[in-house]
Amino acid sequence: MKLNLADPIAGHLSSHTSFCYTGGRHIERGRRTAVFIHGAGHDHSVWTLQTRYFASHGWNVVAPDLPGHGGSTGDALASIGEMADWIITLIATLGAGPATLIGHSMGSLIALEAAARAPGQVAGLILVGSVVPMPVAAPLLDATLTDRDKAHVMINQWSYAPRAQLGASSIPGISLTALNERLMQRQAPGVLHRDMAACNAYANGFDAAAQVRCPTLLLSAAQDRMTPPKAIAPLANAFTGGATVTRIVLPDAGHAMMSEAPGAVLDAIWTFANAGGSLAQERR
Repeated sequence: MKLNLADPIAGHLSSHTSFCYTGGRHIERGRRTAVFIHGAGHDHSVWTLQTRYFASHGWNVVAPDLPGHGGSTGDALASIGEMADWIITLIATLGAGPATLIGHSMGSLIALEAAARAPGQVAGLILVGSVVPMPVAAPLLDATLTDRDKAHVMINQWSYAPRAQLGASSIPGISLTALNERLMQRQAPGVLHRDMAACNAYANGFDAAAQVRCPTLLLSAAQDRMTPPKAIAPLANAFTGGATVTRIVLPDAGHAMMSEAPGAVLDAIWTFANAGGSLAQERR
């Protein structure tokens, strides 16, 4: 599905093509909607299993390529706030709200900020591999600007659990790290740096969390070295505005948990989305 959206958020008056994966189904008013937001240097394809399942089980699915990523044209946006406004505009344009926002890594920051800015558009919030703040190590940030191949290697080293590093895969015959490297290579030059810089600069996470009112899931992985579970407590404690917060830690995956443990991620987000936030407060 391709949409032509006026994009004043990016400082343009012209129209840009925005690609949204919908699971092969048309958006229907009155159906529940799940918006899946990818992370830095990625596109909608990181959510393939989860989006297909939601779409084939009664939900509207919207999995956009953020501006400048994948099939979406225009420049990559420079800040988490701009990306959040873009997501809010997308939901309003589709008439698909209120929606459950599901974001991974950088996408989780976008979802969090969007939920704070437009509470009427958001029915639920699922933050996958999220911490606040989300600093990016200086050598990695520099490599995203000066040596993309080196940056890709560094990201793969930190994104996957040891089993995946040694070749274990949820998809028989596929190297997950090679697949991720190719996905990052597919993005335009400069996109990864702009994404990482946006994560590094984002400072509104705690204030945004305090404004969230909808049920919220914090989904993390025990072997995640980029956003480790032990670093989630400050974010979890920041939801002081009445949101019900559930924490789930998956035992056998790292930061790239959608590819390392796709079934477990699907089970967690599907159960939470359909339970309306009534799950037990913490599962491990």
